[in-house]
Amino acid sequence: MEHAFTVGVEEEFQIVDPTTWELRSHVSELLASSAPAFGDQVKREMHQSIVEVGTKICSSIGELAEEIIKNRRDLADAAERVGLRVAAAGTHPFSNWMDQVISPGERYENIVEELQQLARSLLIFGLHVHVAVPDRTAMIDLMNEARYFLPHLLALSTSSPFWMGRDTGLKSFRTTVFRRFPRTGTPEQFGSWSEYEEYVNLLVELHCIDNAKKIWWDLRPHPTFGTLEFRVCDVPTAPRASIAIAALAQAIVVKLYRLRARNLGFRRYPRALIEENKWRASRWGLDGKLIDFGKRKEVPMRELALELLEFIDDVVDELGSRREVDYVRKILSDGTSAERQVQVYRDTGDLRAVVQALVEETRESVEDSARTYRV
Repeated sequence: MEHAFTVGVEEEFQIVDPTTWELRSHVSELLASSAPAFGDQVKREMHQSIVEVGTKICSSIGELAEEIIKNRRDLADAAERVGLRVAAAGTHPFSNWMDQVISPGERYENIVEELQQLARSLLIFGLHVHVAVPDRTAMIDLMNEARYFLPHLLALSTSSPFWMGRDTGLKSFRTTVFRRFPRTGTPEQFGSWSEYEEYVNLLVELHCIDNAKKIWWDLRPHPTFGTLEFRVCDVPTAPRASIAIAALAQAIVVKLYRLRARNLGFRRYPRALIEENKWRASRWGLDGKLIDFGKRKEVPMRELALELLEFIDDVVDELGSRREVDYVRKILSDGTSAERQVQVYRDTGDLRAVVQALVEETRESVEDSARTYRV
C-alpha cells in the first residue's frame, strides 16, 4: 500500500536580503547557486523573489521528511553562498508586491496579460501536498469527501498574519489574496471523473483556460501527476509542520479510500458550508472554532484537530507516519508560525524583526529536524 499512495510536496520560499530584510528579486542567482544540489527540483515562480522546491516522489512519509529537510538545508546553504537568505511564511510582512520583478517567460506573460493586477499582486507562498490515488474513479470520490478537511489543514499551517506592512488581524491573509484569482477555493462536487473532464473540456473549448493547470482549487486532481493535490495551506516556517500536514493529507486520503472499499463513504458537505469553515480557519487559525455541521454546533479548532487524529488513527501505523502525525499535538501546544510572528511584532513593534525571526526559525528548525531524523 505504501506505493499506491505515494506522496510529494512543493514549498514556496521567500528570497530575503539579510541587511534590509526586504524581498529580493534574485531568483536567478539562487537558482545558479542551488543547481548542483537540486537539478530540476527547484524552479522560479511568477515573482523573482519566490523560489519553489519540490521533493521527489516518496513511498513513505519518513522518506518525504528526509527530502524536505535536505531540500530546505540545501536551499538555505545556496542562498547564503550568494549573500541572500530564505524564509518560509505565507506572506512577507512588509514588502510591496509593486516592487517585485515578474519572471520572464511566455507562461508568466500570458498569466499577467489575462489577470493583470491580480497576477502582479499574487505575492504569496504556499505548501502543496500531492497524494497519489490508484484510479480516476476514486480520485473524484476522494476529492468530494476530503474537501471537508481543508479548513483543518489550513488552520494548522497558518503563517501569513501580515500584508504590506500591516497586521491584518487574520492568521492566513494569503488565503484572502489568493481568493481574488478565478477558479480558486473549495471545488464543487462532481458525480464522476467524466463529469469533471466535461467541465475541464468545456472551459478549454470556450477559451476560459488552455489547460487544467489553470484550475487553482484548494484541492484538485493534478492534470499530469495522477495525484490529489492539496493547495490550501500556507507554507509553514518549520519543516516538521510541513511534514505533519503532508502526513495528515496522505492519511486522510487513505482512510477515506478504505471507507469506500467497505461501502462506508464519508459524508459530503456543500461547498458553501466548507467555505464558512475555511473563513474561520483563515481568520482565527487554531484559536477559533469551526462548525461541526453534523452536530450543528461550533467546536474549538484544537478539539477538531484531535478528532482528526482519532479519525485517521487506524491507518497511520500501516503508513509508517505515526511520529509525523503526532507532531500535530506540538503545533496545537506551541501555536503556528502566524502566532509567533504576531508575538514578535507585539514585543518589538518592528516588522523587520519579524522577518529576521522568520529567517532564523526557517534555518534553525531545519537543523533541529535534521537531528531528529539524523539527516
